[in-house]
Amino acid sequence: MAEKIKRIAINTGGGDAPGLNAVIRAIVLSGLNRGWECYGIREGYNGLLDPAAFGDTGIIRLGEESVRGITHLGGTILGTTNRGNPLRFPIRRHDGTIQEMDRSGEIIDGLHNRGIDALVAIGGDGSLAIALELYRRGLRVIGVPKTIDNDLDRTVITFGFDTAVSFATSCLDRLHSTAEAHQRVMVVEVMGRYAGWIALNAGISGTADAILIPEIPYDLTKVAEKIEERDRKGRHFSIVVVAEGAKAVGGHVAVKSKEIGRQERLGGIGDLVAHDLAELTGKETRAVVLGHLLRGGSPSTFDRLISLRFGAAAVRALDEGQSGIMVALDPPTVNYVPLAEATRRMKCVPLDCDSILTARDLGISFGD
Repeated sequence: MAEKIKRIAINTGGGDAPGLNAVIRAIVLSGLNRGWECYGIREGYNGLLDPAAFGDTGIIRLGEESVRGITHLGGTILGTTNRGNPLRFPIRRHDGTIQEMDRSGEIIDGLHNRGIDALVAIGGDGSLAIALELYRRGLRVIGVPKTIDNDLDRTVITFGFDTAVSFATSCLDRLHSTAEAHQRVMVVEVMGRYAGWIALNAGISGTADAILIPEIPYDLTKVAEKIEERDRKGRHFSIVVVAEGAKAVGGHVAVKSKEIGRQERLGGIGDLVAHDLAELTGKETRAVVLGHLLRGGSPSTFDRLISLRFGAAAVRALDEGQSGIMVALDPPTVNYVPLAEATRRMKCVPLDCDSILTARDLGISFGD
């Protein structure tokens, strides 16, 4: 039987997402109601790995006052980072070269030395893969699925996704009027990395004419045909939604940069698609990149509720003796799934899913 919990730590890793603060609040209040002490690790694991940068605030005590009035706030009161994977932490040597080191032992020792019994790790696939390794090395861990990309397996949805899609849809609504006024083609690039969930859901909801996603390599001549068809019908503007990880048939994803210790940065596909469509159609074309606007702002009602449910469920899981699991939405309930299963593969858009079929029935082009 698992030892009784007295102290827990919370961290938020990877990109920020609306709903992080709501999760933190739910964990803290649920823990306090069980008589536990709650602590927050600053900026992923940096509060443990780089204490000199934080002084006495690398790990902070969290009480009721710490989490009062934060449910509706975007961002995270703990800070986050997508740099410096502690399993392959980049260290610059004297000769200027970079060596990657495994610093997971420092994290586990740092938590044990502070009398912390368990960690609630809030993050996406990268952050939860780190949490899984810490669990395998002896730490008691519960994962909470966070990503606007919705690409974590074994959960119907991740918090942050609904807010991102809602904002993207609102932007598409605005772009319709300016596109129609100028008879332009508007190409809208959205986040999502190698999964097309944001582009697909926002594109359908925002009545896009074409949606380009990573799961379906595109042929732009097919999109140009759709635009020209609209022109013949007197609809002299078009909206094209492009996921940042989309690529042409036989092509590659657009990468802005790649640094040691972090994921490659995608971006630029919107400009490429806009340039090529202008040449193919002869129409004035503009590219709009929503980028980090999708990460910011207050969480939607759905994301607030699911974040609070996930946070409370994480504490219940610890109270029940669970470890090495992720809380996951399996409507209408929140269940527990092994971290190993949640992180073993990326959840991509199934080509036969109802949303794809709906888009095709509506006449939306996928460039295929």
